[in-house]
Amino acid sequence: MRTHVYIDGYNLYYGCLKRTPYKWLNIHALCCALLPQNDIRAIRYFTAQVSGTPHDPDQPTRQQTYFRALRTLPQVSIHLGHFLTHEVTMPDAADWKNGRYTGRQVMKTEEKGSDVNLATYLLVDAFDDAFDVAVIVSNDSDLKEPISVVRNRFGKTIGILNPQKRVSRALKPYAHFIKQIRPGVLKNSQFPNTMQDAKGQFHKPTRW
Repeated sequence: MRTHVYIDGYNLYYGCLKRTPYKWLNIHALCCALLPQNDIRAIRYFTAQVSGTPHDPDQPTRQQTYFRALRTLPQVSIHLGHFLTHEVTMPDAADWKNGRYTGRQVMKTEEKGSDVNLATYLLVDAFDDAFDVAVIVSNDSDLKEPISVVRNRFGKTIGILNPQKRVSRALKPYAHFIKQIRPGVLKNSQFPNTMQDAKGQFHKPTRW
């Protein structure tokens, strides 16, 4: 069956990649391993460009190297939102629990656009009859409505590849099938340490 995969990169990273040695992930190999019977026509990867911080100034370089690796995969397209970082006042947790409010100035970073972009492409591709099966790599309950429309209005099969420990109760009723992304399949779906593209040779980031 014609299959499109929609990956929430932020949800995937924080769900099963952070603090693992598997960040150099070949998402096409991952999808093929988990969906061996499917004809995977397209993989849409939704994320945002990070900025360096005083604690990790090389983070953008690692991300761009990963994007370079992803662009060697003909089935994959990258769709970028953005990060918004701003100073906000938030309550101190200990004081809050004790019935007091003490405001603390903190830097808050939010990803903007990825979930909306994913929902948009999911709906447009369904309208264009580009797939028979839509597979969502996310556990974000905000995607419930577009997934429901694609299943019930367009009659498409919905799959979820879950990057987190538990499946969202909001999403579960709309999935025809759910598969867990486990460490073993991540380990077996890595890019080679040294890669080649039209610009030349490049390497897996050393900190990964």
